[in-house]
Amino acid sequence: MISSVASVKIAVLPPGTLQADDAKPFTIALAGDSTVSEYPSESPIRGWGQLIGTCFKENVKILNFAAGGRSTKTFLSEGRWEPMLKVKPDCILLQFGHNDSHAKENPESTDANTDYKDYLRKYADEAKAAGIQIIFITPMHRRTFDKDGEPSKELLPYANAMKEIASEKKIECIDLYNSSGLLFKRLGDDGSADLSCSPNDRTHFSKKGAEAMAGLIIEELKGSNSGLKNSLKSQ
Repeated sequence: MISSVASVKIAVLPPGTLQADDAKPFTIALAGDSTVSEYPSESPIRGWGQLIGTCFKENVKILNFAAGGRSTKTFLSEGRWEPMLKVKPDCILLQFGHNDSHAKENPESTDANTDYKDYLRKYADEAKAAGIQIIFITPMHRRTFDKDGEPSKELLPYANAMKEIASEKKIECIDLYNSSGLLFKRLGDDGSADLSCSPNDRTHFSKKGAEAMAGLIIEELKGSNSGLKNSLKSQ
């Protein structure tokens, strides 16, 4: 069972109109990068999207469209967004930022203050036009630390930009950047080592790490005003 491993202060943005019904099938589609996507059983890597389904009631179906290496830009340019809209899910959970933050010469790179925001607006507007609630999830911290033992802040501009657009578009935003940072700070480098899929990988998660990220998301959903919380097994 996935459970939260850190105390999270929840700041709820204005909710959407989603209302889950126990008697009806309910579909959640996931958009994101390698930290969200699914992996074969023999892989040491797990994405939170691969594990979060166990937290929802039996009538909920998870469709994971996340793919490694993708950003807000390339998820669109590769034609991965339109198929999500066509299946008409009840809700979309969207997390990007890790690959957007890559060096400017990389094709997946975006700028936190300009085109990253524009892509997020496009996702929000097109989901709304299709009658689908979309919930943003800020990118979690990489498991890297500065000389003082504080989690590094290279993804902070992308987390802040996502929260800004969520507020602008009046959609809910789960601040996984904040909650994962609190977790990593509490555990420290050595204490959080088993959350990573390997000693040399500070981005991707083991099963335990992916469960921890999923647990942090679920905790915010429990405290939110989103109708999605009604689909959770326990509230």
